[in-house]
Amino acid sequence: MDKLSFLEVIAAMAVFVSLLLAVFLLTVKTERKLENRLFAAFLIINAIDISGLFMHLFVNSYNLKAFKISAYLLVMPLFYLYVNAVCYADFTLKRKHLLHLIPFIAANLILVPRLYLAEGAAKEDFFKVMWHSPEMFVYQLIGELQFFFYIVGVFLVLKKYRKIYLENYTNPNTLLYQWLSQLTVIFLVIHVCIIFKNVVRYTQHRDLFIWLNIVAGTVFLLAACWFILKALNYPELFRRIDSTLQPTKDFAETFETENKTDETKNIQIEQLKNFMVEKEPFLEPSLTIQELADQVNIPVRELSVLINHHLNQHFFDFVNEYRVKKAMTLLKDPTKKEYTVLEILYEVGFNSKSSFHTSFKKYTNQTPTAYRNN
Repeated sequence: MDKLSFLEVIAAMAVFVSLLLAVFLLTVKTERKLENRLFAAFLIINAIDISGLFMHLFVNSYNLKAFKISAYLLVMPLFYLYVNAVCYADFTLKRKHLLHLIPFIAANLILVPRLYLAEGAAKEDFFKVMWHSPEMFVYQLIGELQFFFYIVGVFLVLKKYRKIYLENYTNPNTLLYQWLSQLTVIFLVIHVCIIFKNVVRYTQHRDLFIWLNIVAGTVFLLAACWFILKALNYPELFRRIDSTLQPTKDFAETFETENKTDETKNIQIEQLKNFMVEKEPFLEPSLTIQELADQVNIPVRELSVLINHHLNQHFFDFVNEYRVKKAMTLLKDPTKKEYTVLEILYEVGFNSKSSFHTSFKKYTNQTPTAYRNN
């Protein structure tokens, strides 16, 4: 099998898997329909883009081939909207999101005079030299600027998500942040291959151009399979936040000038610490800062400022510290020596082995097993 045939096989496999997963996402019953539909659309557009590697075997329409090329400008907007839908529970599509279509529309308008409206030999001649035309240089410039804009936007969304999550939740779903970050990095790597491929396109290195297409197609195929398998095997990873929540630093200074004295804050901190020790609310694995505020009878914003600003801890770390202390007590208790580490981590409020070991080692500089043995 020569390289071109191998490339066509890889492309066909990627298209088949992408469309199969898209159909599954569109038909599966779930409460999270929006993100499933967005990711399905993302997969379909990628399948359309990758199909260009073997489209010439079945399609002779120049208009369709050009439309396929411009469809790539829908990939990053869909991924950006998907990340927002996964992260934020109250995210919905609005009319303003139609603005994301502007690069796609602009690219097609550029091709109208010399491609879409052209006929016969004129259209064929343009298509033969299309990648060396001013229209395609403008298209590639739009594509690179768009990719940079959206990749930065995705990283900013993930950064805000992680900060707000750590300040308001304790369930160890920072795995979602890690997962989407890794996926974003993979897309970044794929795009670097695409940039390199587009540069090589204008050289005489045809073999290298084909191999870069093979690498990009293979990486996308593997990434799509990995992503969906993770989503199917670990649906509990998803815990979205309210987009109206703000990082504590955004309102702490204003809140400080309008509210309590230092003495009152110290009393509240003491009240909070006593409540954590006596009532042990941290034993609830999914405890949120809103739930704790209701229990301790402190307004949620005051509590957020007390923990994140005055105690200088994320809510995530604040609660896990009490869980670790409780675990240390149980690990030392001779009456609990028959308990496994796994049983203890569930008893103190953790629901993830990796999160428990990370928090325990952060607080004691030892693993739970080493601490028990010592």
